[in-house]
Amino acid sequence: MKRALAILTSIALFGWLLADGRWRELGAAISRLSPDVLSIAVLGFAISYLLRALRIHDEFRADARGRYPACLRIVLVHNAMINVVPFRGGEAAFPLLLRHTFGTPLGRAITSLFWLRLQDAFVVMTLAAIVWPGLPMWLRALAVAGVIATAWWLPRWARQPHDWQQGRPLTAKLAKLRDAFAETTRHARFGWLWTLANWSVKLLVQAYVLSAVLPAPLTTGAAGALGAELAAILPIQGVAGFGTYEAGAAAAMLPAGVALSTGLQAALALHLFVIASAVIAGGIAWLFPTHGPDRQHESESIQP
Repeated sequence: MKRALAILTSIALFGWLLADGRWRELGAAISRLSPDVLSIAVLGFAISYLLRALRIHDEFRADARGRYPACLRIVLVHNAMINVVPFRGGEAAFPLLLRHTFGTPLGRAITSLFWLRLQDAFVVMTLAAIVWPGLPMWLRALAVAGVIATAWWLPRWARQPHDWQQGRPLTAKLAKLRDAFAETTRHARFGWLWTLANWSVKLLVQAYVLSAVLPAPLTTGAAGALGAELAAILPIQGVAGFGTYEAGAAAAMLPAGVALSTGLQAALALHLFVIASAVIAGGIAWLFPTHGPDRQHESESIQP
């Protein structure tokens, strides 16, 4: 049912676009992306990719052993897969690439991905609470405090001693996941720093592109960028995000006076640019394969 709704959401977006010649207006919106705007946006996305790779290199430094380019390749290929594989199926690329490149166990890689996505959500929600227009100050402070408290408590809860492994089979499996999650949260020394830096750059670039496409002030573009990213946490996503991404951005820009149709067109132009950047970068990274795990390091690690 969720997949059917996701497909219908994406079909509805493209059906709306084809009705009454709105695709021509989309072309006009895309034409506002001058070479200068595109150059700055591409540079910003490149910096975002580099920061994400630093996040992975920091957490898996024992496995990577200084192989930062390999971490960058994992990030680029994973990012491309997320943007083109329907129903978030591209997320599977992350643990598989880590295992193939560094020999990282799948359980460790999967819990790392889970923690990475949690950090993404916490940072985006915090930034949204700070800059979202129209919120009273007390509500902003309460939302930020709640997110920070949850982000602080969750890893510490996972590290607390427990006896879940002594329970039923399902509880024992959950115990393994909890232990793996606790281990993951210990490894990223500067994970919050890299995550915050990445999202600050990423949202700023997307806000800049939206403001150029509309055209509108940068603050309006920032609201749209946040709305698009917050839509990613919805339980139902369009195919490759089409539909939900645009709806989230357009809805967030309504308080700024941007008409829904205009917001949808601008968000679709941004979405196409984001996907094109991800696919091109991922394709380039795919052309430069890295060698597998360091076998000598693996043999040293199992010696008594």
